[in-house]
Amino acid sequence: MTTLITSARGHTHPVWKSYRHGFFTGESATIIDAVQIGRERTPMDAITVENLTKTYSNGVRAVDGVSFNVRQGEIFGLLGPNGAGKSTTVRILVTLTHASGGSAVVAGYDVRDHPAEVRLRIGYVAQNSGVDKYDTGRENLTLQGQVMRVPSDVLRPRVDRLLEWVGLSHAAEKLVETYSGGMRRRLDIAMGLVNEPDVLFLDEPTTGLDPESRAILWKDLERIRNERNMAVLLTTHYLEEADALCDRLAIIDHGTVVTEGTPSALKAEIRGDTVTLDLNGRTDQAPEALRDLENVLEIIPNGAGILVRVENGAAAIPALVSRLEHAGIAVHEVTMSRPSLDDVYLHHTGQHFSADGASSDGEGSAIR
Repeated sequence: MTTLITSARGHTHPVWKSYRHGFFTGESATIIDAVQIGRERTPMDAITVENLTKTYSNGVRAVDGVSFNVRQGEIFGLLGPNGAGKSTTVRILVTLTHASGGSAVVAGYDVRDHPAEVRLRIGYVAQNSGVDKYDTGRENLTLQGQVMRVPSDVLRPRVDRLLEWVGLSHAAEKLVETYSGGMRRRLDIAMGLVNEPDVLFLDEPTTGLDPESRAILWKDLERIRNERNMAVLLTTHYLEEADALCDRLAIIDHGTVVTEGTPSALKAEIRGDTVTLDLNGRTDQAPEALRDLENVLEIIPNGAGILVRVENGAAAIPALVSRLEHAGIAVHEVTMSRPSLDDVYLHHTGQHFSADGASSDGEGSAIR
């Protein structure tokens, strides 16, 4: 029999529905009541993932040997295109699906052996909002706290604090259907925090938001890290978001972690400057023409042109153009850039980053 929770406006919500949409409830009354149990923060990593795999019944391997760790008090990002395995990895960590192999420990508990203990200690905000648009912001938060069995004398002031903390006090009594997309997302995050978790999971938290709303949400997440010393794991396909927000990140491609580190360290691994040359034909001959040129570190085919990584871009451009023209290859346009996360992704996968998972024009192997 499905357990129903009734909101202040008489709307009924099955417990499984709230859980499916990302706001944790228990699988039974026993699990829900366990939120009363005192929790001890562990000195170990907030999340430890070792060789995690997930293969679906149709044979598709969505996660293929993923390993990483997340420290308490940091924002850790899983960066990759759609279909890379980010969301599947998160769903395993929040106990929404089982792994096919490997292990994962969240807040000190194995996700397979102790899923109930894990759920008590985490918040989860899914890609799709789980709020009820026909309830007010306060009613949504209160209902979520009741589902999590937060004591009533604790819940009321906690709801007030969370509404103020995410900047929604002025709209607390308004129906959520009147909220902007950014306001709904901030309410989502408040609902993920109502049980005061040790670890917060955010799956594509800023997808669909306008730049201003996204910037506000970034500040909220930084405050979670700085003021609450909470471990935050977020998935994103926005390069600038990962670069600006994450203390560390893992880049995932086709279900595999291809590299991991701080954004600055990852970019520092890419030596020199990137010179992009748009060519008028004969692009297949360009790498060979530049192969033995001094100070050329890497050559990557790029559709109607090539990317050349060099020690000093400004000094190398004249020699690059001269060598190509000498080989009968006309140069249409030249641009230069410092290393970015897109360059990191390109370096490790041989293709430009694309949010939808499709290879960019001119996908090719790097010549190093």
